Amino acid sequence: MEADTKRIDTFDVTLPPGILSMLESYPDPAVLLSLDYRILATNEAYRQAYGDASVTKRHCYEVSHHYDQPCDLMGESCPMKRCIETGKVQRVFHLHHTSQGEEHVDVELYPVASETGEPEYFLEVMRYSKLASPRPGGTPLVGRSARFNETLGLIERVAPSETTVLLLGESGTGKELMAQAVHKGSNRNQGPFVPVECSGLTETLFESELFGHEKGSFTGANNRKIGLVESAAGGTLFLDEIGDIPLPQQVKLLRLLETGTYRRVGGVETLKADFRLVCATHRHLEQQVKDGEFRMDLYYRINAFPVDLPALRERSDDLPLLIENLLPHFAGDRQLKVSPEAIACLQQYHFPGNVRELRNILERACLLVDDQVIEPEHLPKHCLLASRWQGNQDIQQQQLSEMGVLQPMPLYQVEKLYLQWLWQQLKGDKPAMARLLEVSERTLYRKLKEFNIDTNH
Repeated sequence: MEADTKRIDTFDVTLPPGILSMLESYPDPAVLLSLDYRILATNEAYRQAYGDASVTKRHCYEVSHHYDQPCDLMGESCPMKRCIETGKVQRVFHLHHTSQGEEHVDVELYPVASETGEPEYFLEVMRYSKLASPRPGGTPLVGRSARFNETLGLIERVAPSETTVLLLGESGTGKELMAQAVHKGSNRNQGPFVPVECSGLTETLFESELFGHEKGSFTGANNRKIGLVESAAGGTLFLDEIGDIPLPQQVKLLRLLETGTYRRVGGVETLKADFRLVCATHRHLEQQVKDGEFRMDLYYRINAFPVDLPALRERSDDLPLLIENLLPHFAGDRQLKVSPEAIACLQQYHFPGNVRELRNILERACLLVDDQVIEPEHLPKHCLLASRWQGNQDIQQQQLSEMGVLQPMPLYQVEKLYLQWLWQQLKGDKPAMARLLEVSERTLYRKLKEFNIDTNH
């Protein structure tokens, strides 16, 4: 307690007797703050986590963010500001500077009322995320951008519960990694994590794979088989690409989720299911429901806690970190790095295949580079073309002018002019056009034919 007393004396503050003992009762870093963001007292866990900064700095934002003013003035969501406004507990997910480097931190702020009932102090408790890292090498799930932090904050909230999670996002955005994070952060983390690729299950295999079967239940069933639902007992069942399950099988899945029971194929014994459900899809399930391709009752059953995963182009700030984290997997014994020019080039690319595509690009580059540095020349052609088109705002305006679309005109005419311009810029490279437009080559050919664009020259 001596260290705390000295710090309080420094700020000339006299605290109620129970405050210091309350602070020390928290195993996680905790700090007592004044209305003007000043640090009044800290516990031992806070001093260990934030090192000398927690002694020399006088405001929470100086220690946590290295800012010279409150974090809400620096574009962050400040729990203190909201706590003062509402008088209620606030919780946010931040990136903090600690003695070990930057960490994802789940911050909870509690108002401590005076005798008049008005907030006099604020107790801030910080819990480090164990599910992801803002630094390379620690975990497969890395990121530090605002969109990534927003998603991770949702995962941190839902993971400890039993609530069904629905992960939504484009192909290659890391839905299985996020599902594993949900499992890791749950009370079932000592149990199995069982992924099921729903798009690969035919109607005839669905029941057998999910529920198992008894010996002799059908031709070829020579032994009893334990299903994936039974294998997931005590753990997490991850249904990937749930939007691809055929309608007849959706009824059987709904029955499992509603009753919590199932029977093996050919069996009569009713078995009790014991798993936490996480689902994922790249499809627009609401539209599938409207189109009659996905059951409405099943949709609402799995949509308890939807989480949108950002596409890589929405978190381009994370690209250098992802590259540093992925590159050692393909570099072997070589100490490879990516040049700033190559990184800048990749940051201009839209990545329709997201992180999965980035992995492929890096693996290819590692095979092409002869020395230690990956340069733009080692990247695929479509990445280089995308970089050239971005340029600065003046160049983009000039390109629009060249296409003749500065004045309002019908949408079909804009589309035609753009395809004509793109065809000229790429000198008729149809595969590159399709990749950059994020459509299939078949769709591109149909569009070119529709607008009578001469593809023979």
